[in-house]
Amino acid sequence: MEKYLIYSVEDDEEIANIIRAVLTKNGYEVKTFVDGESFLKGFEEQKPDMVLLDMMLPGIQGKDVLSAIRSKHSNDNVVVIIVSAKSLISERVDGLDEGADDYITKPFDLNEFISRVNAHARRSQYKAGSGSTKTIGKFTIDYSNRVLRKGKELIDLTKGEFLVASMLFTKAPDIVSKADIALELYGKTDDPIRQRREFRTIDMHIKSIRQKMGDTDKGFIVTVFNCGFKIPV
Repeated sequence: MEKYLIYSVEDDEEIANIIRAVLTKNGYEVKTFVDGESFLKGFEEQKPDMVLLDMMLPGIQGKDVLSAIRSKHSNDNVVVIIVSAKSLISERVDGLDEGADDYITKPFDLNEFISRVNAHARRSQYKAGSGSTKTIGKFTIDYSNRVLRKGKELIDLTKGEFLVASMLFTKAPDIVSKADIALELYGKTDDPIRQRREFRTIDMHIKSIRQKMGDTDKGFIVTVFNCGFKIPV
């Protein structure tokens, strides 16, 4: 079996070396790029399973690289994790809205970093539900093809958003807790600070899913206070 291939786009040589070392130690194949131009060329030659993307790069900026990746549906299965010193919530939201699957803020804890990478790599093999599709109301989720539709209209979800949606559809009408979602997305943690960050990211995913579904009154995906979320059936 081929190794899981990760591209790291990072212009800071020290950080790039650390990322390459920790990922290689954990069994991944890693290629590093110092700018967007060289990355896009390498991406066209061979598509990776995951991209770790710095947002502040020389030349082409990270957001433009992300846009180039997400402009083609053939790249939908490529996991993109932003690794950036930009730490404002608004910047995290923008990154997720533009198609990133996760956002790691520099400086990062190496244990948390590899845990997040492992969780996303594991998720790429995720298979939810007992059937290939499930329909609730106007919406149909296709687990095999990893898509959500409203009637015949395709709803464009990131991989993170799709996993959250698939958990809600599969468990409906039961409540899915933030802790359960975080465990599937990011792996286990006993760090309360990390957990709070993960919960905020989950809230961002839910907000984005609702917007894309047109669930403006929050009636399809219901927030259950201090519990989690559910889709009433």
